[in-house]
Amino acid sequence: MRPVRLVAAALAVVATTGACGGGPAEGPSPGAAAPAATPAPLRLPLHVARVRGTDLYFVEHGSGIPVVLVHGSAGTLDSWRAQVAALATRFRVIAYSRRYHPPNAARRDGQTYSLSLHADDLIGLIEALGLERVHLVGSSYGAYVALLVTLRRPELVRSLVLAEPPILPWIARTPWGDSLRQVFEATVLDATQRAFERGDSLDALRRFVDGMSGRAGRFDGLPEADRAALLRTAFELRLELAADPAVYTPALSCEDVGRIRHSVLIVSGERSPHVFHVIAEELARCLAAEALVTVPGAGHDMHTDNPAYYNAAVLQFLSRN
Repeated sequence: MRPVRLVAAALAVVATTGACGGGPAEGPSPGAAAPAATPAPLRLPLHVARVRGTDLYFVEHGSGIPVVLVHGSAGTLDSWRAQVAALATRFRVIAYSRRYHPPNAARRDGQTYSLSLHADDLIGLIEALGLERVHLVGSSYGAYVALLVTLRRPELVRSLVLAEPPILPWIARTPWGDSLRQVFEATVLDATQRAFERGDSLDALRRFVDGMSGRAGRFDGLPEADRAALLRTAFELRLELAADPAVYTPALSCEDVGRIRHSVLIVSGERSPHVFHVIAEELARCLAAEALVTVPGAGHDMHTDNPAYYNAAVLQFLSRN
């Protein structure tokens, strides 16, 4: 087991939005559908693990079977503020910030930005903490990472919760065709990258958050502290969007994914952009997933849009597995 250090007395976990169907449905009762008020800051010790030549910061809470939360693009460990305490009532919950995401170092380190890089980091973190058979809960790109970890090291994983991984290459083989992917990339990813190239990080984050959520004005409607937290992810997001799509969003084989034998919960937001619904349905088909849950009134950031419903659905699934 590699060394893990306690590096601060406490961390005030500040909310951020980690921006980044059909099938059998299950979930909490409709009475749980109303979005909850923003939770008060959760104060937890901040730890750091040395993993593959870099420091990865994380918090943990609770005891029992480990649950590792994997945030999406423009997110941090803070993105799970509304989940940590709720899931810790039954599990040992670990939320970490992926490489380049605050509070980790925002600097180039000679690595090629890729899905494999983040998957290998997560494998390294699980091993550094001496964890055995974890539940992986991923949001957006974090779900993509969790999926690849399961393909590479299935013995480390107990179950999977996947919320709208952006497996964009899959869209071409659906009835919608590749035009849906092209429109999404042009209006969201390319527009965000052009704003970065102009040196306008504020507009870049605005375009990214609004585009990923499918709601114009989403970014500007956030509390000032949340907008500031998102801006602190600008270095990582710019690096991410400049990556080679072949390694950033690789076309995982449906046949390979179909060989996963773990229990899988696929979660989708009712108001998410259509591109994510198409991917979720294709993922459910490839995986023969246990369930595809749609979170009412929520967009791509369903765990922050409607945490009460999301948490209930995830707890229900994890408790069975």
